[in-house]
Amino acid sequence: MARSVTLAATQMSCSEDRQANLAKAESLVREAASQGAQIILLQELFETPYFCQKQKYEYLQLATTLEDNPAVAHFRQVAAELQVVLPICFYEQAGQVRYNTVVVIDADGSLHPNRYRKTHIPDGPGYSEKFYFSPGDTGFQVWDTRYARIGVGICWDQWFPETARALALQGAEVIFFPTAIGSEPHDPSLDSRDHWQRTQQGQAAANLTPIVVSNRVGVEKEDDWQITFYGSSFITDGLGAKLGELDREEEGVLVAKLDLDELAFTRHSWGVFRDRRPDRYTSLLTKDGSIRS
Repeated sequence: MARSVTLAATQMSCSEDRQANLAKAESLVREAASQGAQIILLQELFETPYFCQKQKYEYLQLATTLEDNPAVAHFRQVAAELQVVLPICFYEQAGQVRYNTVVVIDADGSLHPNRYRKTHIPDGPGYSEKFYFSPGDTGFQVWDTRYARIGVGICWDQWFPETARALALQGAEVIFFPTAIGSEPHDPSLDSRDHWQRTQQGQAAANLTPIVVSNRVGVEKEDDWQITFYGSSFITDGLGAKLGELDREEEGVLVAKLDLDELAFTRHSWGVFRDRRPDRYTSLLTKDGSIRS
């Protein structure tokens, strides 16, 4: 019997009311599940507005331990009720440092023991994440869930081909990217949406592995700055073609069904993993591309 999986991307705006954000996220998960979705992606840091526009010490208090995080606790119950898998992104307090972290809740509500902490941390106008997050120390992670073996990166990770390659090499059958990206506060004329999508489509194509991306929508203001998050959440097939996408403003869900056995056959047939030459990739382990003896 062929193995198939139904995936969903969600998209929503976020307010200052954490409970309202959790309720909205739950309604989208329920909507996706009603359409048959088995693995459902919520966007990056959906409990709050995107707090990284400015460097403010009070926002450091938004971090919680995994054990105390309300989103994880809440969605463990939802996952068990609906029999769905949920990657959950949250702001993690771990000792004296803080991380942008994903955990995976399986379809019985159990929490997988391994977590992923965001590897690549951006720092630019409106996206001052290095103030809030330490670079992740977990390495790239995959999870064997009830419905598929999945890998998850977080937002800025999606721009680095090494992320998707590492997850595919570990056997990820689908790659998920919870995201928060939009306009550039210092220059509203810049629009990265198409570049952003094409970059991730290329990751899917190069690894012959479908990708699911969830981004937020809405205008979020911080003092004299503001970001208009451009949504455009999408799902690709294993060749990088978009199976569907949401628009720049709508809140909602996007659902797609994929044949995992067919994807695996195509992946093996192309030979892109068979023909890799890791012994020739030494320069990838350097910052400047120099190969030193």
